[in-house]
Amino acid sequence: MSIDIDVTAKILAPLITAFVVGTVRYFLEGRVRIVSYLGHTSTNKSRGDKPFDVHTHNVIVHNTGRKAAHNLRIGHNLLPESVTVVPTSIQYTVERNPDGGAEIVFPTLVPKEQITISYLYFPPVIWSQINSYVKADEGYAKIIKTIPFASPSLLVKVIVWALMSLGLSLIIYWLVHLAAYLLQ
Repeated sequence: MSIDIDVTAKILAPLITAFVVGTVRYFLEGRVRIVSYLGHTSTNKSRGDKPFDVHTHNVIVHNTGRKAAHNLRIGHNLLPESVTVVPTSIQYTVERNPDGGAEIVFPTLVPKEQITISYLYFPPVIWSQINSYVKADEGYAKIIKTIPFASPSLLVKVIVWALMSLGLSLIIYWLVHLAAYLLQ
């Protein structure tokens, strides 16, 4: 009884592809992914008889993963007195350190939730002297140096995944054929 390699390859290739795609998606999407980036920095001059400078910047923290982040901590070398957190309904606490630093602590950051922290302060302090780190119980945030853009639509994502799965299936099909040819 001989095994038809063509039929075997046609059956095994989609099964192996489905397993590989499922495993990759589990490891890529089934975890917490925290990203953080600097939204803007600016210097504004006040109006009046004695104008003075006012500095502002904001930090955006976003959980792009599919699991909630716990005990999200935004560390500060120094924390200005004027800090605004958006959305305003989110609960947080400020923990001050003996060395003058502070942490803003959020108990939970649910999947796809984004928070913006805006700072207002005066010279000689600049934005790079304020923030130090962003981390959660699950690990440190990935700091993005550029502003992210909108993600593609669901249709585009489905088409890309379908084409990648088709390509992987084709590669596995030809690898099975090559292995059968080499083993003969």
